[in-house]
Amino acid sequence: METSTRTLLFAAELVEENGTYTLLVEDVQRGGVQTAPVPKNMVDKLPTFLSALAAKLDPPQSRRRW
Repeated sequence: METSTRTLLFAAELVEENGTYTLLVEDVQRGGVQTAPVPKNMVDKLPTFLSALAAKLDPPQSRRRW
């Protein structure tokens, strides 16, 4: 039986404070946090970006013929 180990490399949070959005990315392996301001229109589009990224990275599903 094969086992796998998952290792957290980065952790990201999108924080809103008083109408201002900030992306925080923590490098869990090396330590340290980077931040970047994010415009509201980009926050609104985040679900679309994540779907597009998932579609690009996920291998195409093999189609079976019965």
